[in-house]
Amino acid sequence: MIKIFVDAARNIQTGQSTAGAVIITNNKQRQLKSDLPHTQNNQEAEFLALIWALKTLDNTTDMIQLYSDSQILIDAIHKKYAKHYQIYVDEISTLVSCHKLFLSQWLPEKENLGAHNLALQALK
Repeated sequence: MIKIFVDAARNIQTGQSTAGAVIITNNKQRQLKSDLPHTQNNQEAEFLALIWALKTLDNTTDMIQLYSDSQILIDAIHKKYAKHYQIYVDEISTLVSCHKLFLSQWLPEKENLGAHNLALQALK
């Protein structure tokens, strides 16, 4: 099983958005950060951060456990619907469809500090 902790950060003055992810596979941790395309708000950045993180994975993974502090992202994944972000929900569904099991769970920001700090580092 692969565990993914993902978060986004956004500078409201410049519109710059970034992503951070901690990916744990076979007890080995990878810390990743990246710039994201220009976004309208932090919610959009959260969706794009997850899409970016999923694209870094090997498609042969059987199980993925996602952790995010974005309630809207986790709710959208569970419902397979987001009024303003359906295009991203559809892309996420496509990316996870090749895996046998995909679980997602909301967690408080204080428990997602690794991904959060990586996203903030990329923003600087």
